[in-house]
Amino acid sequence: MVRWDDDIYNIPAYPVTDAARYLRIPAVTLRSWLKGRSYATQNGQQAFEPLIQRPDQGSPQLSFTNLVEAHVLRIIRETHQVKLDKVRKALDYMSQQFDTAHPLVMRRFQTDGVDLFVDQMDRLVNVSRSGQLAMRETLKHLLTRVEWNAEGLASRFFPVIEWVPEPGTDKVIFLDPSIRFGKPVIAGRGVPTSAIVSLIDAGDSIDDVAEEFDCSPEQVRVAIQFEAQNRAA
Repeated sequence: MVRWDDDIYNIPAYPVTDAARYLRIPAVTLRSWLKGRSYATQNGQQAFEPLIQRPDQGSPQLSFTNLVEAHVLRIIRETHQVKLDKVRKALDYMSQQFDTAHPLVMRRFQTDGVDLFVDQMDRLVNVSRSGQLAMRETLKHLLTRVEWNAEGLASRFFPVIEWVPEPGTDKVIFLDPSIRFGKPVIAGRGVPTSAIVSLIDAGDSIDDVAEEFDCSPEQVRVAIQFEAQNRAA
């Protein structure tokens, strides 16, 4: 049984609006995953339970664990259009199989867990063969943006950046609760992206900011792009 104590990965730290921007998810959608909601059916109003369990129901903020869960759910729900009640049933199945309330953030989900999940979805919604393959591939690709610690739990997340200036710079920025309280930072430097953009907004050049923080100009450009897409969200 994996224990989920009050460690740095499960402390409420991300307001819904910030988490939604990092994940490229509408805030209203993320809130429905956290709170559940009712929906109309031929048999009247039905309700689905929350898809993400926050560490403190009295706090509106998400933990890092919740952030990674929402990252995976975005593809399951939005790209493959799986209905919420089916997603909930599949998550309950995975929780039983892995003996944890957070199966989507375990390294095991990256390996045999994806196959177990897709097989369960096939039983629930009769996924086509091509649909099964597509779901497996997108989930496995999505999980390349997550790193796991020695205990096999998600510990670092690389948010998706809409545009990167150089090949191989799509993992320049990450969120890690052990660094800067989980705020977005430059990989290998630990410099918050917000600090970089503050200097750019103050009139400093990209080269000057790169020298100030011992970063490359490419890293500075990625930080600018990342902050820009968050402001536009």
